[in-house]
Amino acid sequence: MEYFSQHHDQLLYAIAAISLLLELGVLGMSGPLLFFAFSCLITGLLVSAGLISGWETELLLVGVLSFASAVLLWKPFKNYQNAKEAPNTSSDMIGRQLLVSTAISQDAGSVAYSGIEWQARLAAGETGNIAAGTRAEVVAVDGSLLLVKAV
Repeated sequence: MEYFSQHHDQLLYAIAAISLLLELGVLGMSGPLLFFAFSCLITGLLVSAGLISGWETELLLVGVLSFASAVLLWKPFKNYQNAKEAPNTSSDMIGRQLLVSTAISQDAGSVAYSGIEWQARLAAGETGNIAAGTRAEVVAVDGSLLLVKAV
């Protein structure tokens, strides 16, 4: 502790590293500790450069930088995290290519899967019909009704 009381910049680097490890390992990049780690790192660099001194100033700067970085970077980080569209996992049928038993239209049709005839309809945005004997891909499930598109 004596070392850290004389070398505030090293203490700030250690706090930044621990915060970043906790953020990545435990919280999974949800945000709060990332901004705190960033502000500790910047404050540590400023202390190392001799631009600021005194624990009161350092503590104030960490708080101000944490708040400012959170305000400025929260939305871009959330948009980045949500950039990839998650695959639809509401049913294990989604994505399967099945044999069409009865021609499929917007109103009627069926597919065969695992020895069972399943009711099927064309998914929203699909036009035309899918002929019997061809394959169709399941894009959504509504109860026991499969919504499909042509393969």
